[in-house]
Amino acid sequence: MGPTEVLVLDAAEMEAALDSMAHRIAEGSRGGAPLRLVGVRSRGVPIAARLAEKLARLLGEPVPVGALDITLYRDDLGSGNRWPVLLGTEIPFPVDGAEIVLVDDVLYTGRTVRAALNSICDLGRPARVRLAVLVDRGHRELPIRADEVGLTVETRRSETVRVRIRPVDPADEVIRESHPSNPEAAR
Repeated sequence: MGPTEVLVLDAAEMEAALDSMAHRIAEGSRGGAPLRLVGVRSRGVPIAARLAEKLARLLGEPVPVGALDITLYRDDLGSGNRWPVLLGTEIPFPVDGAEIVLVDDVLYTGRTVRAALNSICDLGRPARVRLAVLVDRGHRELPIRADEVGLTVETRRSETVRVRIRPVDPADEVIRESHPSNPEAAR
């Protein structure tokens, strides 16, 4: 038996959540330090790009976007049977002294964010780091919380939350999947 899917956000609702997040990011910016967005590969990157477009309109200036590959920073790197696929980190601006907003699709255990923080700090010393996620699904294993959240979804550990976003995916939507035959499925 396959997973059961429930639509959590459609394209219009996702766009509204991103609008709200962009406004809150702009309002929470301290000024003085240049604002920069860094998307965690892979779906954090298009989310960061969309937020940057919205922020540019709100702030009246471009907001640069970088892409972060945290593969080599993961704490489960050696536990799988396959070789990691490296997608590359592309940060086209100095991290030192910048206000960095890390952007990801789903916040779950906090381990991805821990890896992203380690990666960013290896690139320089930001003035401030904030976290923006489209979906917070709970079940933290580390003491990490997002500063900006598009939507909080209560889930069971046996469920999965999938963000589908263009251009990585053919549509913009957030899906909650129940895995009745796999109680350990998680994302």
